[in-house]
Amino acid sequence: MNVTPTSGVGTQSSTGTTTGTTGGADSLDYDSFLQLLIAQMKNQDPTNPTDPSQFVAQLASFSSVEQAIKTNNKLDTLNTSLALTQAEGLIGRTVASDDGSVTGTVAGVRVISGGAVAILDNGQELQLGAGVTVK
Repeated sequence: MNVTPTSGVGTQSSTGTTTGTTGGADSLDYDSFLQLLIAQMKNQDPTNPTDPSQFVAQLASFSSVEQAIKTNNKLDTLNTSLALTQAEGLIGRTVASDDGSVTGTVAGVRVISGGAVAILDNGQELQLGAGVTVK
């Protein structure tokens, strides 16, 4: 029994959009890729081994997945650092949501995975992003 990854797996792996367990049902994370590769090696027919060029291509895909994960981790670190740098300039300034329903002076900033959330002096929170006015 040969286990062969579908072409969609290679596409997702090379783009680096699927890391960890945050991908959708059709994604393949790093650990799943390793399990798939090991299963293929264990279950191949010894009288009809995998074509060496296919094996090398799969190892290259494995390397791409590993590099994409490392790149994403570094980008996450850079994004957090950038958000903290920007947060320093917001404290003490007045912010307002796009529709004006949330407004106040920034007392603190909490960095989250999607950016930053301003903690206002009136206890409200406002996620910083498109449409937020800073005065």
